[in-house]
Amino acid sequence: MLSIMVPLYFTLIAFMPTSRSKEFITGAKATIPMIIGAIPFGIIFGTLAESSGLSMWGAMAMSLFVYAGSSQFIALGLLATGVSPIIIIGTTFVVNLRHLLYATALVDKVKHLSQGWRFLLAFGLTDESFAVVNTRYSDGTDNSRAHWFFLGSIVAMYSNWQLCTWLGIGLGELFPDMTHWGLDFAMSVTFLGIVIPYLRTKPMWLAVISAAIFAMALRELPHQLGLVIAAVFGICIGYASQQIGLRLKPSTPPSPSNKGAAHNE
Repeated sequence: MLSIMVPLYFTLIAFMPTSRSKEFITGAKATIPMIIGAIPFGIIFGTLAESSGLSMWGAMAMSLFVYAGSSQFIALGLLATGVSPIIIIGTTFVVNLRHLLYATALVDKVKHLSQGWRFLLAFGLTDESFAVVNTRYSDGTDNSRAHWFFLGSIVAMYSNWQLCTWLGIGLGELFPDMTHWGLDFAMSVTFLGIVIPYLRTKPMWLAVISAAIFAMALRELPHQLGLVIAAVFGICIGYASQQIGLRLKPSTPPSPSNKGAAHNE
């Protein structure tokens, strides 16, 4: 797997114009902190595959074509219990509804791209890539080639996930008890790293705190539905707080020069 991905990665860069390759490489580099946190998560998925009744090729196919970390773990757990495919698909669909929120935040940034570009970016949109790419689109610089930054983040994260799945499958046979090592803690730290940089305003704090409260209160709901409801409530409360703050903010009075200009007109 690694022998295939590395040549493809550098070949892709080699045939890009300089401006695009610079954005691509910058996007990949910006994703490295997220990749570090995802490495144990991907390895654990690989180690769990065989014990959950999924073959080696089935695990690799899931990572290649599904590419959704939390949903892949949930699918493994449901697969091990022998539930029907409809239940697995429905449950993972609900868990991944949060990606609609990510897409809503980015839709205006990518609406000028072709259908093929948008399909590719939508497939690779994960929690980690969203955190990196949203920062890039919000930094105030030229965004005309930011989709290459987006692609660089996707390729880096996707390649890492495939490699870690492959490693996990191999290590799972050597160390059957790896799932008890507590490596999944790294993913929780990664998510904290995603959220904390956004905690700069009162509406953001309210959104995060209210979502956390609802998530704890609704944690017993089936199929992780409480997380989706908590996210929606958090967004609504944060947005309402922002709008209230804007309405209560006093308008800036016109300067004396503006008054004079208005009088002369």
